[in-house]
Amino acid sequence: MKPKKSKLAVFDIDGTIFRSNLQFELLDGLAYRGVFPKKTLLKIIQSYRDWLENKDTYEKYKQTLIKLYRQDLKGKNKDDIIKIAKKVVAFYQRRTFVYTTELISELKKKNYMLLAISGSPVEIVREYNRYLKFDDVFGTVYEIDKQRNFTGREIYTPVKNKADALKRYVAEQGVSLKESIGVGDTESDISFLNLVERPIAFNSDLKLYRYAQKQNWEVIVERKDVVYKINCPKTRKNQ
Repeated sequence: MKPKKSKLAVFDIDGTIFRSNLQFELLDGLAYRGVFPKKTLLKIIQSYRDWLENKDTYEKYKQTLIKLYRQDLKGKNKDDIIKIAKKVVAFYQRRTFVYTTELISELKKKNYMLLAISGSPVEIVREYNRYLKFDDVFGTVYEIDKQRNFTGREIYTPVKNKADALKRYVAEQGVSLKESIGVGDTESDISFLNLVERPIAFNSDLKLYRYAQKQNWEVIVERKDVVYKINCPKTRKNQ
């Protein structure tokens, strides 16, 4: 019998574990298969190109994905979304970063409780977790009616305050943040990284990078087949 898990590790998914963005790949799959309008595919490709060409920030690119998903979701059946989510995950599930994949494997061996908090729709986050095998995952939840059709209204968006999501989870599960670890890649991850004992800024955007440097957090970059440890301070104790 395995001992009860008492230590917690918290991860973002998109750009942290997954090399792409789950919401982008889901949007792409839904538009390609005709569940969403074909014009949506052109819009997400243009938004992605604008980010690659430094015309927009990564944060704006993410917000565009959320906006397009929400506007096309209304009236669609939840089962159709899940069906496409399964296909997308089956195709992309192994496109992960080496550093976080190895860290997750190490933490599982140490019997850590693993939690992921993502801004992507909960349907694809849960499907992706069939591969990750985390203890729990949070994603954006959209309202459905009695016919299981989406209304287009967001009813839970953990990415807006990941710290609140983490605090609630810790209270509900009865675990502590002693020896806790957190890994994120963008500004939206700062709130939960502030709560853990070992915060790691991985492949971070500029705002997270600057904040991490000021706080003396670990800053790690993975490029091709090399992992660069830019800043490796001693683990700080949770206040």
